[in-house]
Amino acid sequence: MPARKLYFEGIRVGDELPALAKAPIDRVQLSRYAGASGDFNPVHVDEVYAKSVGMPSVYAPGMLVMGMLGQLISDWARGGQLRRYHVRFIKMVWPGDTVVCKGRVSDRHGEGGRYFVDVELWAENQRGELVMKGNSTIQLFFSLEDENRQRAGQSPIVVEVPRESLLQASAQTPGEDEEDDERRAGAMSGKKTTGSKPAAKTATAPAVSQASAAAKKAKK
Repeated sequence: MPARKLYFEGIRVGDELPALAKAPIDRVQLSRYAGASGDFNPVHVDEVYAKSVGMPSVYAPGMLVMGMLGQLISDWARGGQLRRYHVRFIKMVWPGDTVVCKGRVSDRHGEGGRYFVDVELWAENQRGELVMKGNSTIQLFFSLEDENRQRAGQSPIVVEVPRESLLQASAQTPGEDEEDDERRAGAMSGKKTTGSKPAAKTATAPAVSQASAAAKKAKK
């Protein structure tokens, strides 16, 4: 059975990625990651050393959690091309912690036969605390027909799609980022947060029928 493909025409701003829950972090995994990455920083693998520098134990490298978020976006964007991937480390991850990776489509646009979606990403521990946040940009074919045309050496389907973004509906104010992170993490984990605000409304996306009609017109 062929792998599922993701196409631009089926994506809407506000769509949530299926959450990815990883097994609890353990010291064996930390040792294996050190060997695979070549990063043998003792704070990640040497319990005695980690405690000597004031840590309660060894802890997971940030790049390990970054890889987990990378798995989330790569599993979701089958058939797409990763154009940008950026993360920010928020909180340490310790042995015994369970990392849950989540994401949401925050932006989509297309021009000249090239189509892009931006995805905001974040990871939480088993207590619903934010441990990492990030974002990525994926380039996609408009549709299966568009992919078949380009792979056959033909010109792409051209549909001009104005930028649609969560921020178009609700502009952020200075100092809002941290509160927004807490609101998002709380909403996804089912926990209430102090001063939480309703989720930003999504921008109106063009109907699929309109996009399909434009696509057919572009081929003539």
